[in-house]
Parts: sequence; C-alpha cells; structure tokens
Amino acid sequence: MNIPSGHTEDLIERLVGMDTTSRNSNLQAIEFILQYLQALGATCRLTHSDDGRKANIYASLGPADKGGVMLSGHTDVVPVDGQAWTSDPFRLCEKNGKLYGRGTADMKSFIALSLAIAPEYVRRGLQTPLHFSFSYDEELGCIGVRRLIADLDNLPVRPQFCIVGEPTMMRVVAGHKGKRSLHCQVHGKECHSALIEGVNAVEAAAELISHIKTMQRRIRTNGPFNEKFNPPYTTLHTGIIQGGKALNIVPKECLFEFEIRSLPDDDTDALEQEIRQHACQTIEPEMKSIDPKAGFAFTVNDDTAGFQLADSDPAVCLVTTLTGENSTFRASFGTEAGLFNRAGVPSVVCGPGSIEQAHKPDEFISRQQLAAGTQFMERLLNYLEQ
Repeated sequence: MNIPSGHTEDLIERLVGMDTTSRNSNLQAIEFILQYLQALGATCRLTHSDDGRKANIYASLGPADKGGVMLSGHTDVVPVDGQAWTSDPFRLCEKNGKLYGRGTADMKSFIALSLAIAPEYVRRGLQTPLHFSFSYDEELGCIGVRRLIADLDNLPVRPQFCIVGEPTMMRVVAGHKGKRSLHCQVHGKECHSALIEGVNAVEAAAELISHIKTMQRRIRTNGPFNEKFNPPYTTLHTGIIQGGKALNIVPKECLFEFEIRSLPDDDTDALEQEIRQHACQTIEPEMKSIDPKAGFAFTVNDDTAGFQLADSDPAVCLVTTLTGENSTFRASFGTEAGLFNRAGVPSVVCGPGSIEQAHKPDEFISRQQLAAGTQFMERLLNYLEQ
C-alpha cells in the first residue's frame, strides 16, 4: 500500500492557504476537514467557541463500540507579523526538498498526513476505529481542546490511544513538562515622587519577581530533578512587566506575567501558593499600612498539564513500534497530550518536522520528514488491520 505523496502535499497546500492565525476564525479549515471526512462516511462532532468563530472537530471512521486510535492536532498557527519571510507564508512554496509556509511544521503537515490515510482506511474496510481530533487556539494555551475533551464524555467509547502530532522529527515523546502562566496586577497608591505617602506598585512587583527568581535558583540547585528533561528541573520565568507613567510619579499600577514549567511529578500548586503567600504575608503588610486597598491580584491565564508515561506503557509501545525507534524522549514544551492524558486517554507525542522550525519565519518541513510521516501512517493502518 502506498499513500500518494501528491495527495498529502495537496492537502498541506490547502491547509497552509487558510490563514488560521489564532486571532482569526478557523472555520474555513474545519469546514474543509468536515466535508472531506463526511464524504468518506465519518461521523463528525463539532464543539464551538463561545462566539461561534472557532470550532474543534472530532471525527470517527469505523465501529462506534470500540476504542481505536486517535490522531490529534491543532488547526491554529502563530502570527507572521514582523517576521522576515522570503515567500508568502500562506502559500506553499517548494525549494530544495523543503516545503515552506506557516504551519508546515507546526502542525498542518501532520493533519494532512492524517487525512491522507482516511481513504485507504475506508478502502480496506477496517474495523478498528480511527479517530481525528483537530482543535482551535492551542497556541493560546490549549484552549479549544478542553471543550473537545469534555465532549468525549458523550461518546459510547473513548479512544484507546491518542497520537498528538506535534513536530518531533518522528521521535517518540513520552512526556513533557506542564505549564502554568499567571497574570499579576499590583495595586499601589499614586503620589508625587518627592513625598512618602505613596505605595510604589513597580517596586512591589519587583520584590515579588525577585522572590520568583530566588525560587528558580533554589530549584536549580536542589531540584527535584529528572534527567530525561532539558533542563532537568522545573523552571520559573517572568516575561512581561508594565508599569509607571512618569519618573516623578509614584506608580499606582503595575502588571507582570510569569510562568511555571514544571516536571510532571513536581507540585505546581505548591509553587504557586509559595508565590502568593510571599506576596500576601511579606510584601502586602507594608503596602496596606499606607493604603488598605493596595496589594496583589493573580489570574491564571494558562494551565496545561504535563505528563510522563513509562516506556512500557501500551500507548508508548504502539508508537515506538510504528516509528521503529527503540528509545523515547521528553520535551520541555507543552502540548495537548497532557490534557488528554489527564482526561484518561493515554497519549504520546510524535509527528513530522522540527520544533526548531515552529513559530519562525520561513517555517518549513522537509520531504524527508513527510516520507517518514507517510511510512508511520502506513504502519498505523497495518496495525489497525490486525
């Protein structure tokens, strides 16, 4: 059996040509996938965003009373604004054995490979189900897939295994860190900088950020450690800070955003609580002695679960068999696999292309990686035939 490479590339071209940047609607892509799979007899379910501008699709081929294997990916891509592309990012371009375009690596090529095997699945009349899960707003914090996962409760049987096709160069990723990002709004009291009755929100924010940095140094030195990850410990990072209007005004407001990328076995809740307690118990008392309204307000922006499966786990064994690999890896970036695993669907990350290309100008996937992805899908069909 041979999956036509031309069909796969046609699908990549169609998908790349749809600007599904996260700020835009993804309904054009979802409608295309819906019609493609329905024409093959798939049963399809859509779950929409609150405003109706975006949707997930969950589709199934084969019997409804068996688990089967799910292929999962996200339809949204990151912006190209300000990037120096040498070709139109939303028009597939081939050069020297590489296909260029936004989403070629992350991760429309995997979606195309998944769709390309559907006709062959139907032709063979396979009886082990094949499922497709394509989501919205993964790049904004795995937002859309949470609704798709909740909708799985309405199915007679959940998928037995899930393969999330993020770009791993077809290596098997059996675990990745979790990510929790928080927005912190610091409220102070404005006054002239020559006076002392103000509460400096910027300085209060700086104190807490300094404590977060101290926590990072402690973890870097004392752990916990897991050498399968790089770096082999949980990381904390402050990436955005804004505050102040003029040098001679004590700033009333300051906001900053920070994140915790945690090992799967680390206690993210405890780390967050330590940060909140330091703000409340160490920094706020002095602030409130001047103005009771001063203080910190935290909002969780993103909470994406990490996961780690043993190499002996059936899901890991399946995917390593399909790739022909003998080893597994761990990733520091997050994916939807953590949420699927937390929901009880054993999930492994494996897909064509390199994460090094993701989010960059002139993003590409090599024909060599597409060939490896095609071979993987052919082996998957053989597995489903057993």
